[in-house]
Amino acid sequence: MATILYRIGRWAFRRRRLVGGLWLGALVLAVVAAGAAPEGEEEDISMPGTESQKAFDLLDERFPDSNSQGAEARLVFQAPDGQRVTAKEHKAAVEKTLNSLDGGDQVESATDPYKTDAVSKDGTIAYSTVTYTADAVDLEDSTKSALEGAADKARDAGLTVEIGGSALDTEEEPGGTTEIIGVAVAAVVLVLALGSVVAAGLSLMTAIVGVVIAFGLVTALSAPLGLTSTVAILALMLGLAVGIDYALFITSRFRDERAQGRDPEDAAGRAVGTAGSAVVFAGATVFIALVGLGVVGIPELTKIGMGGAGAVALAVLVALTLVPALFGFFGRRVLPRKLRKAAGPGSEGLQPAPAAAGKPGLGTRWARFVLRRPVAVLLVAGLGLGAVAVPALSLELGLPGDESKSVETTERRAYDLLSDGFGPGFNGPLTVVVDTSDSGKTQATTDQVVKTLRGMDGVASVGDPALSENKDTAILSAVPETAPTSSETKDLVNDIRDEVSGIEAETGAGVLVTGTTAMNIDISEAMSDALLPYLTVVIGLAVLLLLVVFRSVLVPIKAALGFLLSVAGAFGVLVAVFQWGWLADTLGIETTGPVMSLMPILVIGIVFGLAMDYEVFLVSRMREAYVHGASPEEAVVSGFRHSGRVVAAAAVIMVSVFAGFIGMTTTTIQTLGVGLASAVAFDAFVVRMMIVPAVLALLGHRAWWLPRILDRVLPNVDIEGEKLNTHIPAPVAEPDPAAPPLLVGRHRR
Repeated sequence: MATILYRIGRWAFRRRRLVGGLWLGALVLAVVAAGAAPEGEEEDISMPGTESQKAFDLLDERFPDSNSQGAEARLVFQAPDGQRVTAKEHKAAVEKTLNSLDGGDQVESATDPYKTDAVSKDGTIAYSTVTYTADAVDLEDSTKSALEGAADKARDAGLTVEIGGSALDTEEEPGGTTEIIGVAVAAVVLVLALGSVVAAGLSLMTAIVGVVIAFGLVTALSAPLGLTSTVAILALMLGLAVGIDYALFITSRFRDERAQGRDPEDAAGRAVGTAGSAVVFAGATVFIALVGLGVVGIPELTKIGMGGAGAVALAVLVALTLVPALFGFFGRRVLPRKLRKAAGPGSEGLQPAPAAAGKPGLGTRWARFVLRRPVAVLLVAGLGLGAVAVPALSLELGLPGDESKSVETTERRAYDLLSDGFGPGFNGPLTVVVDTSDSGKTQATTDQVVKTLRGMDGVASVGDPALSENKDTAILSAVPETAPTSSETKDLVNDIRDEVSGIEAETGAGVLVTGTTAMNIDISEAMSDALLPYLTVVIGLAVLLLLVVFRSVLVPIKAALGFLLSVAGAFGVLVAVFQWGWLADTLGIETTGPVMSLMPILVIGIVFGLAMDYEVFLVSRMREAYVHGASPEEAVVSGFRHSGRVVAAAAVIMVSVFAGFIGMTTTTIQTLGVGLASAVAFDAFVVRMMIVPAVLALLGHRAWWLPRILDRVLPNVDIEGEKLNTHIPAPVAEPDPAAPPLLVGRHRR
């Protein structure tokens, strides 16, 4: 691999105008495609195979005109303080508002709250349910504008009006103050780490190129493939983070090679052949983990994984080709000022740098500190992360609804009004479907189900059943007493399914519980069930890949256990912040509750690859020193001397980028930002900087042990670029430019 990548790096350096032109063309095409593409819309999360999804499918079949998962809106009206919504003037305003919606495009019906008993007991709040002939993703802008215009008419009459439901679901727009701050922090860290504004700008430039192309492609495909804003934002988040890091790793190695006296083209090739090998491996692990999200069986999660994987793949391609091409364009300006001065003005040739003298760097001093006290460092790091991970034992999963949105949105305010007027469970009604197509006796079976539901604790009310055209299916609504995301509602859904199983056995009918609340519960349970198998697969993959890379048995096991600690710590932070409310106000999180059910698997998949980034870049330098004859302790010091600073800078950059997304109002993105930022911080600074050197110090030579049979079977991927040293000659020191030129001529006589 190193030899192939070496050739790619040299080719990109020589053909820099061609490479730059190709990437510029791809950038323009992506932007044009995104601008010309129709706007995509949010889609409801579904999971084939669950009871709730089967019920939705059955409703679409038996009630073809009802569009069970179609768009609907709830117009919620509240009278001014001290007045009732049933007052004559308020009633007239409500009816006028609803009449303005009748006959509108895509409007199927709008219920009259005064005829459907949709007025609260105290008479202050009423609501109308507006149903549409199209799904939420197919609603036209004019239809949404008509709904908002109708609400404004009632507001003009003195009523408070808010709009809930799926009709006005809006996508989170990427970009904002906190993301800009995150990128600004990354830029500052790059300048400090590289000592060159040009080198820092190069890393940012290449990352932005990859991100813009990835974001443009996701935007262009959002409508035909049903990609949501979460897919686009994750692509932006991952593309920025790994794009900057990968460019930083290759740029840092290029500068090291130049400092050893190699000419620019050879240095570019070697940088891509060595650091680029690690980039390919690290990018491949992130790609595989994200694509692997498809095995869970949730279409939305599959799309998120594919979008993120595409952004990572683009970041790798940019790092391997555009970065070395820019080395050719920028020349010596990529190098730190001291190295440029050593070369002299106008010269591309560099003398090999002398051995470092004087006070050792921070990375060297830290490595020696850990080597002197490995047990103490290991205990502090392990126990510290274990303490942070304790809240993860209380992890509860759920899917956010309108209750998790900002109070600045009309959907959240409508949710709160309905909860105040009709009880907390009103926003999450359960739909019970009675299928008697194989048993008959529809009315008798439905009456039995209604009686059972009304006698259950936790059920606030049960509506009258509606029959299908063929009289073989009935649907009815049961309103819980508790909020949709509460554990009591989850228990109620399971209790209902247990109770109706007896009716199914007795009558031969099928009784299914569905609705948005039940669907969310089913997906959360499926996520919980899939968490351990997915984690097992990821850990197994990590051990296998690292076994090939490091040709060691214990190093991969150590890396996998460290990854588990990082993930456990991140889960602990998620529970503390989003369930318990710690620092919620500081982070701008307005509502606490269960952690979004997709988050654990997403965090595992993403952090797995990112953790392997730091493991590879840090430990590969250690192995490189060890195979060249250094002692285990010297190898650890060498790894930190060459890579410690770069890995630390890369981690700070990644944490800054991820943390920049916490300021967005979408709960999904906020949770991802907190989870990924904390996981990367734990993995880089606790696991890789503390636990890794401590464990390697305790293991000594045994850390690099590999059974002979595995040594013969495993392929040698040569991630350290050893073959480059045997096939490509070392640099030759160039003549001192201060030496008299006549000395050379005298030998020719």
